Amino acid sequence: MLTEVQILIAHIRAELQRLHRDDGGYSTEAVVVTAALVLLAIAVIAIIVTKVTQKANGINL
Repeated sequence: MLTEVQILIAHIRAELQRLHRDDGGYSTEAVVVTAALVLLAIAVIAIIVTKVTQKANGINL
């Protein structure tokens, strides 16, 4: 009985160490690149909205 408990504890410790080493998904570089692309997209949309608004305000009826 004691041996089975020791084996179980060893497995749990090994799994905890593996989880601790695992980065859990996206790397820092991927997050930074994604954030930069989002900021670039927001800037492009702002420029387009400004130009369309200026063009619409320039229309004489």
